[in-house]
Amino acid sequence: MDYTKHINQTDMKIAMNAITKDSRVMPELDTPEFPTPAEASSIESFADFCATQDARNDIQLRIREYCLMLCEALEQDFVKDSLRRADFFLQTDAEYRAKRIADIKAGKGMYKFSIESGRKYHKIVMETESQSKSVHCFVNMKTGELHKAASFKAPVKEPRFDLRVIKEREWVFENCDWSGGYLYKNAYYQG
Repeated sequence: MDYTKHINQTDMKIAMNAITKDSRVMPELDTPEFPTPAEASSIESFADFCATQDARNDIQLRIREYCLMLCEALEQDFVKDSLRRADFFLQTDAEYRAKRIADIKAGKGMYKFSIESGRKYHKIVMETESQSKSVHCFVNMKTGELHKAASFKAPVKEPRFDLRVIKEREWVFENCDWSGGYLYKNAYYQG
């Protein structure tokens, strides 16, 4: 038996194993690595995500702007309703009526509407001068859906309006009332 041939074959196997082990530890730099089809689709979807990020940010900024507009419309409605009530109920005492109307125009005893942002919703909050708060409604930050408040922390599940839709948004701004009657399902909105 020729032992040199056997030793050469054994040495060859050991050398090949050493080469393959080294190549696993240090890959060659010349060979480019191509992504698998799954990796390629994730790269494209991440690129799409990055490309649409500006549009999503723009929508969220507009939704916040619509919330500020809603707060302003609610404050104007409260002033208008307070003046209407002062005219109607205080007709017998002209002096007190004039004083009350001056207080309303000066902003005394009025509700202030503000936005408190959470993780998912903008919360439209009414606050009195004595710092008592109640939630008027919730607006989804991403979708612009307007929800009636179920509690101080949570909205009802079904949205009442979508502030991204021009027709619904204009109706809300024209017909919103500070007490929230427009948020009920049986309100007079025909959309």
